[in-house]
Amino acid sequence: MYVHGWNDYFFQTHLADYWNRRGFDFYAIDLRRYGRNLRPGLFAGYITSLDDYASELDEAYRLIGEDGHDLITLMGHSTGGLIASLWAAQTDRPVNGVVLNSPWLDMSGSDLMLRAKRPLLETAAAFKPTSGIPVSESALYAESISSSMKGEWDYDLDYKSNKGFIPRLGWVKAILAGQAKVAAGLAIECPVLMMISARSDLNATEWDESLKSVDLVLDVDKLAPLAWRLGPVVTLIRIEGGLHDLTLSPQPVRDEVFAEITRWMKVYVR
Repeated sequence: MYVHGWNDYFFQTHLADYWNRRGFDFYAIDLRRYGRNLRPGLFAGYITSLDDYASELDEAYRLIGEDGHDLITLMGHSTGGLIASLWAAQTDRPVNGVVLNSPWLDMSGSDLMLRAKRPLLETAAAFKPTSGIPVSESALYAESISSSMKGEWDYDLDYKSNKGFIPRLGWVKAILAGQAKVAAGLAIECPVLMMISARSDLNATEWDESLKSVDLVLDVDKLAPLAWRLGPVVTLIRIEGGLHDLTLSPQPVRDEVFAEITRWMKVYVR
């Protein structure tokens, strides 16, 4: 069962094909206010607690069970990786493995600055949770993956890279609360594979080809130490030349990503 990231939806059919070839039935969920579940008049992607997604994942699990499955492998990307980790840690439903693709386990930037800003943000969120936060968001990541620019992937721009996805105070507070749970330790009982790029570039301002081989969204060096907070059996793999969504990386990097997942699955799952 696959969970997408922020300002995103499921469109990676090659990922579904990979799992199908390995003998798995593949399912993906578009969370509330995302992708195919976007509704006019609602704040895109907005939620005030990541725990609220549990009802959607529980229902997805129930529907998968109706297809004859009583055990799932969970996969999440970016924000979906954070959501998947939190759900796997608290659910009583059988999960045999968690695969995390660049999970958003921590904010980028200076820890000192983040600690200073957090009380102010949480106070503001209590009074005006739906207020948007001005963010200077780089378009370089979209440029690196979209076939209409420098990338190779076709996707619906109403569902991904949509400027209507505005970070709001209540949503940021929910993300911070989820990340704090990770920092405190989650104790996910099943094996976890966490994959991230070998390096980030969060300071780029104009295009060059090297941007097709780095994470342009998250600081991978801040994510790596948090792998050990997920549970007792965790494998961390850093992919040289990987994009933020590792499964969208150019070849041959993409093949390496899938080869690493296969190797891990053979050892820990099947």
